Amino acid sequence: MRADASPKPAPLEQAHTSGPTLHNRFPIRFLKRWDVLAFFLLGVLVSLLCVGLWASDLQSRQRLTQKDIDAAVLHALESQTLPSPSAKAAASVQGAVVHVQAYVTDPKKKTSDMESGVGTGVVIKDDGTILTNFHVVAGAHKLKVTFFDGTEAEAVVIGAQPEKDLAVLKPQKIPDDLEPAILGSSQQLLPGDAVVAVGFPFGIGPSVSAGVVSGMNRHFKSPDGQHVLQGLIQFDAAANPGNSGGPLVNMSGEVVGIVTAILNPTSARTFIGIGFATTIESAGSAVGLPPF
Repeated sequence: MRADASPKPAPLEQAHTSGPTLHNRFPIRFLKRWDVLAFFLLGVLVSLLCVGLWASDLQSRQRLTQKDIDAAVLHALESQTLPSPSAKAAASVQGAVVHVQAYVTDPKKKTSDMESGVGTGVVIKDDGTILTNFHVVAGAHKLKVTFFDGTEAEAVVIGAQPEKDLAVLKPQKIPDDLEPAILGSSQQLLPGDAVVAVGFPFGIGPSVSAGVVSGMNRHFKSPDGQHVLQGLIQFDAAANPGNSGGPLVNMSGEVVGIVTAILNPTSARTFIGIGFATTIESAGSAVGLPPF
């Protein structure tokens, strides 16, 4: 063996490919981590941009001016048909109006009843207490009331003031959802004020008629001349037999009177434009209600 012989150096290619070095491992891992961080930051940036655009759009939508509000109200008024004041007034009291029927014994058939009178009443208390006219129930031995929902019940007279033509009835049963009428005051009424009368003229109803207050503090003498009613409201809303005992209502839906009589100089018992109502203050005293 020659003394100068020495192992040949490994080929250059082998020296570079024999295994990864620190020089070629570090850049690869560094770049991978940077890519992940870059994508994360980009996602955060996009999210913040979307939130900013959404908030800006929401804020712009919430900036309503008075002009926008006025335009919306005007559009609603033009696109919807609103009920008339008379319709709203009648609707507010209609659920408290009852049909009153009075019966006497049929003289020909002692075992059957014969209708002797028909009128209207208005519920004024939660317990179903009804206010009506005395002449509607006078002389009857049986009374039947029919509520707005069709419920029928017998009733009895628990109070009466014939001199004011007022009677108070108590039904034997009442509907579950019965709501009494709202009582107002006649003190603020003036000639020309709009009113509605709700009742059962000739048994037809409930019927609504509209008119105005014609005068205040009127008096009326009963057909038999025995009673003179005073302090009445004169009105021109149509009223006929059967309306007696029904409510006279103002445009706020409050009962301001109880329809009591009509005036007709002829023998006909029909309306010619002059009706009278007892004030609710006077009617309330018949039930023991406190002064208004």
